[in-house]
Amino acid sequence: MTEHQPARAPEQRKQDMLDRLEQDIDAWVATASPDGLPCLVPLSFVWDRGALLMATRRGNPTAVNVTPSGPARVSLGHTRDVVLVDGTAQVVEGVDLPTGSADAFTTKLGWDPRARSSWVYLRVTPDTVRAWREVNELAGRQLMRDGEWLV
Repeated sequence: MTEHQPARAPEQRKQDMLDRLEQDIDAWVATASPDGLPCLVPLSFVWDRGALLMATRRGNPTAVNVTPSGPARVSLGHTRDVVLVDGTAQVVEGVDLPTGSADAFTTKLGWDPRARSSWVYLRVTPDTVRAWREVNELAGRQLMRDGEWLV
């Protein structure tokens, strides 16, 4: 994609972003400790019931930073096709996750952390979603604000 490509209509941007959420496997997840120490890690995810569902060890900084819930930023794509999701991450024990969600995670990613007591799920519910490819899409990049779709 180059700057010379026409900007996508907001509806197309939203559809492209939803397609990425369904098809992509990995994302960058950013959190911060209470004293502001940033943490950025790649995690595999599934888009489930309007949220990103991931798993990590309960002692990893990402889980500790959001326990029991807290802000997280998730980035998909590369620098010429960005999706940024700001939301609230909630730590969910495997036994507390709805079976359908856990099954969706296992089906897409090929492993099941439910029986691993050292692992927890993170459910990131979007508050803000932005998507853009080039400078000509910066003006209309916000697709969700305060948890409500703008498109």
